[in-house]
Amino acid sequence: MKKTVLTFALLFGSFGLFAQEETATDKAPKEGWTRAGNISFLFNQSAFNFEWKGASGGVNNIAGNLGLNYDFNYIKGDWTWDNKIIASYGLTKLDSSEEVVKTDDRLEFNSLAGKKAGGDWFYSLFFNFKTQMDSGFAQSEQTATLADGSTINIPVQGVRNSHFFSPAYFQFGPGMLWKKSDNLKVNIAPATSKLIIVHDEFTEFTSAFGVEQGDTSRYELGASISAYYKFNLMKNISMENILNLYSNYLEDPQNVDIDYTMNLVMAVNKYISANLTFQAIYDDNTIGAFRIKEVFGLGVNYGF
Repeated sequence: MKKTVLTFALLFGSFGLFAQEETATDKAPKEGWTRAGNISFLFNQSAFNFEWKGASGGVNNIAGNLGLNYDFNYIKGDWTWDNKIIASYGLTKLDSSEEVVKTDDRLEFNSLAGKKAGGDWFYSLFFNFKTQMDSGFAQSEQTATLADGSTINIPVQGVRNSHFFSPAYFQFGPGMLWKKSDNLKVNIAPATSKLIIVHDEFTEFTSAFGVEQGDTSRYELGASISAYYKFNLMKNISMENILNLYSNYLEDPQNVDIDYTMNLVMAVNKYISANLTFQAIYDDNTIGAFRIKEVFGLGVNYGF
């Protein structure tokens, strides 16, 4: 775990050194509101005829993913206030299964206010909220026989284990913000409160998401570090990196929670692009291992 945290730290450290050179000639930002957002729809589809399946195998499938990434930031004198909404939802349908499986579900809001302390440093106060929009189900697999006699394993939805606002995560606390620009910033909050809320149906017989059996909430106090960096790899290719680290002082502070997201957008034109989203989460209260998600596809985008 320590090696993993160090790797992320070195990664963002190298980003920061590169960005200092990149933004050294930036002009002072204009005061007032700046807004920028993007709505994307990714579509994936695979189809095979009977002869192809007989010779090489394959399963017809269709998948779609709808995403929103919206920033609205404010600057006035020594004050800065950055806000970000991230939402995504995806479904997949296999031809060999009657079920539609949820493949992506995320709703997150971040707010970070700061008052200049000197140079690129600000006294800060942050708030973070995370949940999901739809019910989640424990996944398993069952064997299905195709028309050519071959077999495949297909995902099957089991018992419901989550739904909207369950779990819901809240984090907030004071700290220090280092902000080079809207595209490069690091916030350090050594006194962060964290609240986890879960519906009692999921804790009736066991603990869930760190909340003890019979309870509906869990409070933690710890340290939080969040980093954001967005840059252009080359013309029409941008990469957005979001990293959140959290350590709970009250229990196992050595087990650092990690949430890293990378959004890569390769624009074909104003409305068409290839999008890649990668997310890795480590939270020993949920599962003591990394949860990794990757979504890639050709998308229709609308910027506003």
